[in-house]
Amino acid sequence: MLRFAYLIAFVFVLPIGTMAAPCGNTSAGFEAWKADFAKQARRSGVKKKGLQALSQTQYATRTIAADRNQKSFRYSLDKFMQVRGANTIVAQGRKRKARNPQFYAALERQYGVPAGVLIAIHGMETGFGNFMGDSQVVSAITTLAYDCRRSEFFVPHAIGALKLVDQGSITMATKGAKHGELGHTQFLPGNALTYGVDATGDRQVDFYNMTDALASTANFLRKKGWKPGRGYQQGQPNFAVIQQWNAATVYQQSIAIMAARIDG
Repeated sequence: MLRFAYLIAFVFVLPIGTMAAPCGNTSAGFEAWKADFAKQARRSGVKKKGLQALSQTQYATRTIAADRNQKSFRYSLDKFMQVRGANTIVAQGRKRKARNPQFYAALERQYGVPAGVLIAIHGMETGFGNFMGDSQVVSAITTLAYDCRRSEFFVPHAIGALKLVDQGSITMATKGAKHGELGHTQFLPGNALTYGVDATGDRQVDFYNMTDALASTANFLRKKGWKPGRGYQQGQPNFAVIQQWNAATVYQQSIAIMAARIDG
């Protein structure tokens, strides 16, 4: 009992500097948190370039505003598909598949994922690469790791972003979506690090190259359990894999519906 009491006393007299910097809901504590997070990043294997990128990050106010205002995922399925331009994605997607059938067929042979699914994701995420975001990826994802709302979810992705900097896949200047997603299909950085594929053979995984991005997307789906030749609508085996790509039900349903129309 005396030993236990001593341990309690020791805990309460620890100096403030040894405690982890807390998350926050404003920019006020961001710099202190960054200094503490740098220690965690170093322990996780982040090297010099990644740590330098972390030191240069700025609190992303636009990212926080976007995270607090995600209205479209509360729409009905019909409204969501209308707002996101599903008919246009399907029409353009069919043309893209027809123009380059060998490319999509090769991806399906290797990963088992049909063209329609990859094309629907590509169209939904960035309008087939027409807009891949205007926010600094590293600052955005680091801000979300600091923010108390979903810190636990975003910390591994912030670490992933710093490791991508170390690898040369991204830099501090790399732009992506407001939640730190990057490239043609908007990979979260931790997923990019884990599932990225160099499909062009240039020894660099480039998510802003369509070939690498779509191969990486197919690889993600396959590694998450995609069963070649099985269905992907709600109630079918591969719908659960689509759910791994995005947590919003209307998004999942939309991808499945558009994919079937593209492949049909």
